[in-house]
Amino acid sequence: MNLVASPARISTASSTFEAEFQARLHWSAATDAAIEHRVADILADVQKRGDAAVLDYTARFDGLDAASMSALELNQAELKAAFEAIPAAQSDALQAAAQRVRNYHEAQKKANGESRSYRDEHGSLLGQKVTPLDRVGIYVPGGKAAYPSSVLMNAIPAHVAGVGEIIMVVPTPKGEKNALVLAAAYVAGVTRAFTIGGAQAVAALAYGTQTV
Repeated sequence: MNLVASPARISTASSTFEAEFQARLHWSAATDAAIEHRVADILADVQKRGDAAVLDYTARFDGLDAASMSALELNQAELKAAFEAIPAAQSDALQAAAQRVRNYHEAQKKANGESRSYRDEHGSLLGQKVTPLDRVGIYVPGGKAAYPSSVLMNAIPAHVAGVGEIIMVVPTPKGEKNALVLAAAYVAGVTRAFTIGGAQAVAALAYGTQTV
């Protein structure tokens, strides 16, 4: 099934406005089922074929042909270059926002996110042990919806928690990269970044591939 979104104009002056408006507010059950089935197929394919599946879907959905996953990886030099190329007002804003996010989560960690223990009057050892994950993946919107704040608010808390490696994925339709998103990744200390998106990117993060 090919799912095509098309704009529609309805007038409040029309006698059928209410019915048309309500129809536009709801997805049909058939459409929901079709989308769910398609996404499930993509997830299973990435789990099975790894990098090859991610490359195929990236070419198909984002119009970005790449011979290997290395061609879709953003290195640290590119992230740094993006940061250095944006206007000073933007780089200052990113750094200020990053510091505010960091301050908040450091206070949060100090308040209730650190390991601690004690022995009660019966000699029992009580407490909590907080262990950060070794690796995490973050999905950042790209293309028409580019939010550098998503990078800061996902990567920085992971850093504060003590996560060792942070993998970012961000779609770049037809190879169009958003400089602010890349700059935010540099400021936030993202470990590795890939220009992939959609269900295939989520699957790569969840299941892992030969490269991701």
